[in-house]
Amino acid sequence: MNEKSVGILGIGSYVPEKIVTNKDLEKILDTSDEWIVDRTGIRERRIAEAGEATSDLATKAAEKALLDAGVSAEEIDIIIVATVTPDMLFPSVACLVQNNLKAIKAAAFDITAVCTGFMYGLVMGSAFIKSGTYKKVLVIGAETLSKITDWTDRNTAILFGDGAGAAVLGETSPGVGILGVDLGADGTGGDLLKVPAGGSKQPASAETISNNLHFIHMNGNEVFKFAVKVMGETAIKALENANLSPADVTYLVPHQANTRIIQSAAKRLALPMEKVLVNIDKYGNTSAASIPIALDEGIKSGRIKNGDILVLVGFGGGLTWGASVIKWCK
Repeated sequence: MNEKSVGILGIGSYVPEKIVTNKDLEKILDTSDEWIVDRTGIRERRIAEAGEATSDLATKAAEKALLDAGVSAEEIDIIIVATVTPDMLFPSVACLVQNNLKAIKAAAFDITAVCTGFMYGLVMGSAFIKSGTYKKVLVIGAETLSKITDWTDRNTAILFGDGAGAAVLGETSPGVGILGVDLGADGTGGDLLKVPAGGSKQPASAETISNNLHFIHMNGNEVFKFAVKVMGETAIKALENANLSPADVTYLVPHQANTRIIQSAAKRLALPMEKVLVNIDKYGNTSAASIPIALDEGIKSGRIKNGDILVLVGFGGGLTWGASVIKWCK
């Protein structure tokens, strides 16, 4: 019996309306537009309103993905949400989205793989379908990183934005869809990128709040070195697992963390930047949402066409990494 082919049946994304530019940040931080653009490639980012939660962004992206797929919420068998900024510790964002969508049949849970979260969700969702356990899977990457950003720390405040991207997975024709994947982790680098407090190790207290331990803490130099190395490696492994080479790639769809990291990954694959989808200038680093947002924009703009070979690749805290090779067909 041949293994089922699984692909993306529909995709959607949503970003908040509020735009914060580098010029806006110049007013509150010791930084400049030129410095931020030169170091990161970011010009502006979207920021959720005070009452706008991750589940709100996730729901809007999911609604667009369902519409794009021509699939009703009642047809979804399971919802997987990748996020590090849940509305609360529990219930999961996935359960909140399930209720919002009225996806009455769907099981629902969250995963935490930080910026690699969507890649992990994609692989898990695909496995559910290949095994015959489920037929339709909704995978969402959604973040409101502005809620856990220290806006007095110029090293991190310039980097992050809010947004959500969603994909409906289902069975596809043989030879198209997800062709090869690679996932990995290295827990020895856990301290390089973290939110120290708010869990069981350091529960919330007056002390953790006063010490800003509920915000993102990052060793930027070490994370940069890790990302430059691992982005190319995981992409190549996924291509090998798909029996393809970098020469077969139509577009690279990378996690949008830093232009220099993206350029390095492209160079490792010998791809010109015209074959790389980049939107970090508009949205900054939206963590688990960045890859599906970039993919959605590439499709909606007409840039990505049927038959194109795409490499989706990301890295994140944990440390984690992952890539997926997709032959696009919708």
